[in-house]
Amino acid sequence: MYFAKELLESSSAMRSKWEDEVKKIVAKSADQKPRWTTVSDLEIKRLYTPEDIKDMDFAKDIGYPNQFPFIRGNQPTGYRGKYWTFRMFSGMGDAKTTNERWHMLLKEGQTGLSTAFDFPTLMGYDSDSPKARGECGKCGVAIDTLEDFMQLTDGIPMDKVTTSMTINPPATALWAMYCAAAEIRGIPLSKIGGTIQNDMLKEFIAQKTLMCPPEPSVKLVSDTVEFGAKYVPRWNTISISGYHIREAGATAVQELAFTLRDGMEYVEDVIRRKGLDVDSFANRLSFFFNSHSDFFEEIAKLRAARRIWAKAMRDRYKAKDERSWWMRFHTQTAGCSLTAQQPYNNVVRTTTQALAAVLGGTQSLHTNSLDEVLCLPSDHAVQIALRTQQIIAEETGVANTIDPLAGSYFVEALTNEMEEKAWAYIHKIDEMGGMVAAIEKGYPQLEIADSAYLFQRQIDANERIMVGVNKYVTSEVTPIPLIEIDDEVETQQVKRLQAVRRKRDGKAVKKALDDIKNACKKGTNVMPHCIEAVKSMASVQEICDVYREVYGEYRDPGLY
Repeated sequence: MYFAKELLESSSAMRSKWEDEVKKIVAKSADQKPRWTTVSDLEIKRLYTPEDIKDMDFAKDIGYPNQFPFIRGNQPTGYRGKYWTFRMFSGMGDAKTTNERWHMLLKEGQTGLSTAFDFPTLMGYDSDSPKARGECGKCGVAIDTLEDFMQLTDGIPMDKVTTSMTINPPATALWAMYCAAAEIRGIPLSKIGGTIQNDMLKEFIAQKTLMCPPEPSVKLVSDTVEFGAKYVPRWNTISISGYHIREAGATAVQELAFTLRDGMEYVEDVIRRKGLDVDSFANRLSFFFNSHSDFFEEIAKLRAARRIWAKAMRDRYKAKDERSWWMRFHTQTAGCSLTAQQPYNNVVRTTTQALAAVLGGTQSLHTNSLDEVLCLPSDHAVQIALRTQQIIAEETGVANTIDPLAGSYFVEALTNEMEEKAWAYIHKIDEMGGMVAAIEKGYPQLEIADSAYLFQRQIDANERIMVGVNKYVTSEVTPIPLIEIDDEVETQQVKRLQAVRRKRDGKAVKKALDDIKNACKKGTNVMPHCIEAVKSMASVQEICDVYREVYGEYRDPGLY
């Protein structure tokens, strides 16, 4: 028991007296709201007391940093030993332009790189594909061949700076390019570090950049996990992503539950398909969460996530290495909370969301720029977003002590509630046969759709406030310079791609692609063949077309 019996009895008596006083006040002037809730519609009590956490066991449920259940973080010294990684999301136009933004950010104090790719690249199409027309470089960087990737990473110390790549269906091809670029520069694969998002399950649930059906998509993910465990030990081969699940309209509990159950699905697939011991790969799985606007809900969610994962890895999958029990995660402030109305309000939203992520113990953080709801972020807006993290780290004092909200009646009770509700979702998905089976039934998709609908109804009815949207509205329009990618970027990108095709060895490309096809048909690992293919200057689409040919293309059923 967390508290002595005498203290609980005393607290109960004091609570009764307080409740009598509240009844008198409420009788004269009732609360303005019928219900007080979090952003995710979890009901919040007027007051939290020792009785709300009376059944907690300090050693079992809270403990110390770097000790099971890791609710207080993985590192024994928290941010005193090292700040979280400052990692701004960047990608625009062609490889040269994005490389320039990377160098600017590193000069300004960013400590890790993060790559946004344009939509054709995300979908596994080259810039000269008819399906790519008009989209080249618009929402991220266009990458077609290894030549682009060499330009993208020009001057970047690949053995010293970690790079995150937000890529999913074509993840094997883009990671192969990163590996090949390192080897060409004389850097062994054992020295490079970073992350590929590579989380196809959440694509079927939420983000919808789709290529092949679920089962072979998960097989390709498992190929990367196996290859990384053997040859690229510092690389996180999956970033199991709740961010896009939340952006699609999920509640915090749904984000927590569906993300962690996705992670469990990957663990089970690698063990079943590859025969790997869980401790040989679990310590390189990473997670990616959204930090939304409800300050305490987000802190509780991140604390609960670490405890759930530690329990699952130790008890469910029998991992013996304590590092396999760690949940390591990146956080990004909530893009869906940004508003085109009064866009400078977004600086404040991003600041509070970032602070919640830090108090929740994130190891890596991206802060959104104020103009991202309108366009690709400008240098000025990106600098403000980066400075937001630096001010939180250097000026606020929140890095001085570890998990400062531990023991709070409210935070601990909310953490417990979120964990309990998340486990209920996880067990329900278990009963369905796992996450792939649940996706095929449309279960998580429909749960998220219901939550998104409820949230929008609350906004429309003014039951939930968005400043500048349904309260404190002004007619004044704030001018924001818009960053636009010129269509000439596409023209030049296509010319470069066609020049690569003319000068490469066509026979070598065909052999490499045939090797990938044979690996797909035999069920063996595609990664070694992908690396050889990109070195021969095979393009992203040529590799992905092999997958589409062997595995077929997936069309979202559009459940409602």
